Amino acid sequence: MPTRFSLKKFHPSILLIFYFLTTTVSFLQADAHIFVYHRFGDSRHPSTNTSLAELRKEFNYFKNNGYKVVKLETLVDALKEGKDIPDNWVVLTIDDNFKSFYTKGYPIFKEFGYPFTIFLYLEATAKKYKDYTSFAQLRKMNSLASFEFHSYGHKHMASMSEKAIRADFDKGLALFEKELNVRPKYFVYPYGEYNEKLERISKEYGFEAIFNQNMGAVSKGTNIFDIDRSALVGKPKLKTYLNFDELQNYELLEPKAFPKNGILTRVKAKVDKNAKKAYVYIRGHGWRPVKVKDGIIDYKTSKKIKGKRMKVGIQVGTKLKVKVFMKD
Repeated sequence: MPTRFSLKKFHPSILLIFYFLTTTVSFLQADAHIFVYHRFGDSRHPSTNTSLAELRKEFNYFKNNGYKVVKLETLVDALKEGKDIPDNWVVLTIDDNFKSFYTKGYPIFKEFGYPFTIFLYLEATAKKYKDYTSFAQLRKMNSLASFEFHSYGHKHMASMSEKAIRADFDKGLALFEKELNVRPKYFVYPYGEYNEKLERISKEYGFEAIFNQNMGAVSKGTNIFDIDRSALVGKPKLKTYLNFDELQNYELLEPKAFPKNGILTRVKAKVDKNAKKAYVYIRGHGWRPVKVKDGIIDYKTSKKIKGKRMKVGIQVGTKLKVKVFMKD
C-alpha cells in the first residue's frame, strides 16, 4: 500500500515551498519584519539562544540582500502616520536584558551598526540577578539602543488579577523612569501571553504600541496594539520568515476563546474569496493543509491543547496571521 502523504506537521518553510511548487503566482516582496532575540552564545539555554556564528550569518544576509535595519520607532511612526511600509525594513528587538547580549551580542550589533530595542525585565536588573545586565551596562549601549517596557516581574500576566497587573506596571514604570530618565512608549507581553484584560490595561497606561511574539509581518494597516515579532533562535529559516506577509482582511470565526474542555474542535475563518488552499496551524500540532470554499476555511478536528496558551494560525500563500488564546 502506498504511503499516505501528509503535511500535517511540516515546518512553515516546507509549506511555503509546497505552495510555490503547486500554485502559479506572481512573486511579491514581503512586508517589514520585526525579529526578537533573547540570549546570545549561551548554549545552556538552546530554546532561547542564538549562537554568535548564526547572528553574524543573519546580519550578513541583511547586509548583502538589500535589507535596511531601522529603529523600532521608525516603523511605529510610519504605522501611526498610515504610511506604506517598505518591504526591505527589518527591526531587531531583544527581550529580557540578559547579560549575554551585552557581553557577546552587542559587539556584533556595533560592528554592523544595527540599531536595536531592548524590552526590559526590570526586577532582574534591580535585584542584580546573575545572568542579567546592570543599569550601568544598559546606559553604556545608548548609541544604538532604545529601551522599552517588558514588565517589572516578568510573570504570566494574563493570569494575574487587574490589581496585580497594575501594581507590576506601576512599580516597573517608576523604576524605569528613575534609572533611565525616560518613560517607555512600547510594551511587550511577557511570554507572548495576552488576553482582553491585559490588552485593555496596557492601553490604559498609554503605551503607543504593543507587541506580541507571534510569527508574522508588519504592513500598512497593522493593528498597532498587536504587532507581530518572529523569534530568531537556534538556526531559523530566515529567508522563509522574510518572505511572510501579514494576512489582513480576514476574520477568525472560530475559535473565539480557549476551549473549556481543552479540546479544539473547529477552526473557521473568512479569507480572500479567490483563495483555493490554505494552511491551519494549532500550537503543539503543527500545520495542516485545508481547502478554501467561497472564501471560507472550515477545518473540523479534535486537538487536545496542552497548557494554558493556545495559538491558532491561518496561512494563505505567503500571508500569515497567528492569534493567541489564554485559558481563564
